[in-house]
Amino acid sequence: MRFAVVGVGGIGGYFAGRLAQAGLDVTFIARGRNLTALRHDGLQVISPRGDITLPQVQAAAGGTQAPPADVVLMCVKTWQLPDAVALLPGLLRPGGCVLTLQNGVEAPGEVAAAVGRDAVLPGIARIFAHLEAPGRVRHVGGPASLTFAEWDNSPSDRVSALRETLTAAGVAAIQAPDVWADLWAKFLSVVPIGALGTATNAPIGTLRARPGTRRLLESAMGEIRDVAVRMGIALPGDAVEQAMAFADQQPPEARSSLQRDLLAGRPSELEAWSGAAVRLGEKAGVPTPVNGVLYEVLAALVPPESDSLSG
Repeated sequence: MRFAVVGVGGIGGYFAGRLAQAGLDVTFIARGRNLTALRHDGLQVISPRGDITLPQVQAAAGGTQAPPADVVLMCVKTWQLPDAVALLPGLLRPGGCVLTLQNGVEAPGEVAAAVGRDAVLPGIARIFAHLEAPGRVRHVGGPASLTFAEWDNSPSDRVSALRETLTAAGVAAIQAPDVWADLWAKFLSVVPIGALGTATNAPIGTLRARPGTRRLLESAMGEIRDVAVRMGIALPGDAVEQAMAFADQQPPEARSSLQRDLLAGRPSELEAWSGAAVRLGEKAGVPTPVNGVLYEVLAALVPPESDSLSG
């Protein structure tokens, strides 16, 4: 099974490194200084699950420079998807599949619009990792797992084969009973935490400890839950409670990627997070006033887009 990993940042670098360490055929798709470092010095991953040092890796800037892959791991951030999707015709072999791993609920549809729904496996990466320097990834926590399924959640030989291959390579791979419920449950959790943390410039410990900000988190999560239910997503009845329990378990100093990116003036996933919550709420006829206010407050901070595929 031949892999290509598009976006060799924290998430892509970790999983590409595990696959390559296990001897699998992996092409690293990156740009800029990260691509240069990968070509010259290889990849280093610092991880509590065991460090990875790969002095040489197969790295390329685009699909025409890489052999066609059976499986493409789409690991870029949501704002990088248009450029990344444009690589797929030259990167994905006929009959191959794309595993989407973005923080959001719209990415699978965006990829499917380019390659067809049958080629897309919606997925979720559960890991805390970041690109510390070009060619150097630091994994700091989380289960380091990949959860995925066919678009309609039906069993398939390719999902089973991919799960077995990933497991053999040391990656925790989970076939989701309902991948859309999993995607929306993560969306419900990360969007309010990211938006409110950015608007207040406060870590998660402050957001959950102050009664007022805790109520705002719960309200924003409840709005997204209501949108999901109206759209036919089978979220559990205690989805908000589960998301708040997750928030209560995180290190008090933790801050979301949205918060780090927006406050540093970098491109962010605001449109795919709070923007999507508001858009999908309007489409479903569900009011999202808390998410709407957070989106409008933060939209003025959005910088021009970048074209880097490091994420």
